[in-house]
Amino acid sequence: MFKHYRLRDYDFKLIIMVLAVSTIGIVAIGSAKEALQTRQIAGVLMGLFLMVTISFLDYSMLCKLYWLMYIGNLGLLAAVILAGYDAGGAQRWLEIGGFRFQPSETAKIILILFFAQFIMKHKERFNSFKYIALCIVLIAVPWALIYKQPDMSTSIIVLLVFCTIMFLGGLSYKVIAGILAVVIPSLLIFFSLALQPDSILVEKNIVKEYQLNRILAFLNPEEYATEEAYQQLNSITAIGSGQLDGKGYKTNEISSVKNGNYISEPQTDFIFAVVGEEFGFKGSCLLIVLLMLIALECFSVAVKAKDLAGTIIAGGIGSLIAFQSFINIGVATFIIPTTGLPLPFVSYGLTSLVSLYIGLGFVLNIRLQRKR
Repeated sequence: MFKHYRLRDYDFKLIIMVLAVSTIGIVAIGSAKEALQTRQIAGVLMGLFLMVTISFLDYSMLCKLYWLMYIGNLGLLAAVILAGYDAGGAQRWLEIGGFRFQPSETAKIILILFFAQFIMKHKERFNSFKYIALCIVLIAVPWALIYKQPDMSTSIIVLLVFCTIMFLGGLSYKVIAGILAVVIPSLLIFFSLALQPDSILVEKNIVKEYQLNRILAFLNPEEYATEEAYQQLNSITAIGSGQLDGKGYKTNEISSVKNGNYISEPQTDFIFAVVGEEFGFKGSCLLIVLLMLIALECFSVAVKAKDLAGTIIAGGIGSLIAFQSFINIGVATFIIPTTGLPLPFVSYGLTSLVSLYIGLGFVLNIRLQRKR
């Protein structure tokens, strides 16, 4: 399980960048909801410990447990449906021994590890119809359990990361072109039906009414300014009010996001609004650049991985950070419809935070074993 590694191969710059982003998150949460700052610090310390520990474990050995990971993941997701903790109209949490966690967050990492090993084991036959169909079935089951919670935002991320995994696994360009030829028209038809008055998709409960309203609020924000578009409009106002240098840490202006209660739970989905308001354009750009560099570093590790599984894991973690960052910041800046996703390493949410640190632990180990 443990190997002898060279210290000079350890990716210290990745750790420094992650700690820098986590520090920004701790500071922003301290302003948004000070009572949660200590818990976020504890989460970072726990995540750091797990990341460093996993970084010295041979990922090739751990990935051999891929079927056990997959089945355990399905068990946790099913338990959420059967006996999960309900909050805010969604059943997404499990509570065991007084400890509450969100299995859909750990599922992102587990599915990346599972498909990395599964695809590598069957790489010679990966482009056959049988194995492509099998991969779709294997992702469809956990995806359906996540969507059922309901958690559309996480289910979207799972699909995006899955597409990245399939591409990294060596999916033929002809197959990709064929899939796109079917998927793109299907999505256009789906959204066209969803936006129709008295949509049959809402009637059949395929699309929830609140999900449809979020799309309509994005298309017509003026009509939903006091409802679904309320938080996003306040978010862009807060970010814009920060101007170049921001209003300052823990600003006491009554018109601020946190003091005016213009955004509910700013420490989670809209933490970027707090950063933009208090640290301005400079602070926002610094955060975006750091997140981009972390994702790029993961892709760099993927290119030099010793095997296909390492490439898929590092690339999958990089894509997860990139997609999730884009969607969270996109919601806060009103360039996409509102959806609830944490900003990696910044938003409050210990399951998400620790899961991402675990994922980076695997990336660090892949780099330690990279091709010379």
